[in-house]
Amino acid sequence: MHSSVLPCEQPLADQLARFLAPLRRVLVLTGAGISTASGIPDYRGRDGVRRGKSPVQGPEFRTSEAVRKRYWARSMVGYPTLARAAPNPAHRAIAALQADAVLGAMITQNVDGLHQRAGSAGVIELHGNIHRVVCLDCHASFTRQFVQDLLEERNPGVRGAVAEAAPDGDAHLEPDTLAEFHLADCICCGGTLKPDVVFFGDGVAPACTAQALAAMESADALLVVGSSLMVFSGFRFCRMAAAAGKPIAAINLGITRADDLLTLKIDASAERLLPALRATMDAPR
Repeated sequence: MHSSVLPCEQPLADQLARFLAPLRRVLVLTGAGISTASGIPDYRGRDGVRRGKSPVQGPEFRTSEAVRKRYWARSMVGYPTLARAAPNPAHRAIAALQADAVLGAMITQNVDGLHQRAGSAGVIELHGNIHRVVCLDCHASFTRQFVQDLLEERNPGVRGAVAEAAPDGDAHLEPDTLAEFHLADCICCGGTLKPDVVFFGDGVAPACTAQALAAMESADALLVVGSSLMVFSGFRFCRMAAAAGKPIAAINLGITRADDLLTLKIDASAERLLPALRATMDAPR
């Protein structure tokens, strides 16, 4: 059963349906804006400007224990909110449209795993997955919940702390909370644990990049959902599509870095528009 469609959304859904109708291989690129309706904050406002403090940088995480303490303490407090998040109507609509062959392959800049939980298969996770943790020394892999249990066991004073949620399972935790924070080490070798995500300042893994570029090359159009495209790892796909003469549509609240490359721009909430699109595509013609 589809969500009710508001009158103001129907013309937008019709526009998008007309864009998609002649296409057969539509690559979907999603960003943080698709998950805000699931209670996960995004990084930027309508103007594309980053909110809050700068995120942890990958090189600093690997070389500084203080930075690792800051990351894991904040993550320990923020992760439960992300772990409880559920797919919203936009995630479910995309999965259904893929099942109906209206949409094709998917690249996501998100690390929350909500597309897979909604039923999308073969998702290319450009920036990794926050629910996995890897050891930088022996390369062992753990679930994020397992590491959460270790952190809570070693930091009972921080467990249950209340802090404002931040993107990707982060939280706005006061600096003085970090002084006595104890890191969780790898249970296999005692090494350094890192979430299996691409931090700012790091590059996307070559194998993942190759997979994503191949998906773009084989597509005949690109649909961007919930991304300002301010990060180059996402923007590059718009540049590729435009250079190849492939049409690009974007659903995003606010500006995108690729506005001058778009064939169709819809300033709307994905969690309302995409179910309306599915209803439109399902309607008898």
